[in-house]
Amino acid sequence: MTWFRRGLPGQCVVRLSTGPRQNNSIFYEIRTYDIKPAKMKEFLEMVNKYFHFRTAHSELVGFWYSELGAMNKVFHIWKYDNFAHRTAVRHALANDKDWQGKFISAALPLVEKQHNEVAYLVPWCQLGKPSKEGGVYEWVTFQMKPGGPALWGEAFRAAINAHINTGYTKLIGVFHTEYGLLNTVHVLWWNESPDHRAAGRHSAHEDARVVAAVRDSVRFLESQQNVLLIPLQCSPLK
Repeated sequence: MTWFRRGLPGQCVVRLSTGPRQNNSIFYEIRTYDIKPAKMKEFLEMVNKYFHFRTAHSELVGFWYSELGAMNKVFHIWKYDNFAHRTAVRHALANDKDWQGKFISAALPLVEKQHNEVAYLVPWCQLGKPSKEGGVYEWVTFQMKPGGPALWGEAFRAAINAHINTGYTKLIGVFHTEYGLLNTVHVLWWNESPDHRAAGRHSAHEDARVVAAVRDSVRFLESQQNVLLIPLQCSPLK
């Protein structure tokens, strides 16, 4: 059996899947950088000034900096058609004098640590967009028990749907790792404001349907981390 999508816009209905990805070769590279605390402002200014050299080579999904839940971190997501596409892009970037000279050479001394993952959108979810510009994003990382969607997929999807159905938040994407720490699922949400999100969460915690769905899914959960993100000027998702 496979995952499938139906119902209201933004709502996904689930069946069991033994695979973590959609039926195509498209994948997403998720990059996380720790920036030196005293250099965060300088780094963000450089990104907004020079990042057009990078986006000339491949599609940027979004670029954010952390506001709550983590400090001095930036997150960016890149879309690739396949691994050959990524290889070609990386080769072109290595030979791009503007990118290397104006951004990389100046930015690398500001970075303390880099981390990347390859992930697929889960088959029951398409990449979404916020209903308007502005607002904030929430990046939620779930470390699930080994076994993949065949073990925890239905319960996880039911918990996501329960939150969608409350109407206080907008689902942007659900990503399942292929390279990096396995059995990791990243969920990207959009909210009008931190206060709007807080009020919605409070209501959700009193919703018996949400409580039941979450209680069922946490049987397969090992850890969870939430980070509030602010989009940069260069981010397509704002």
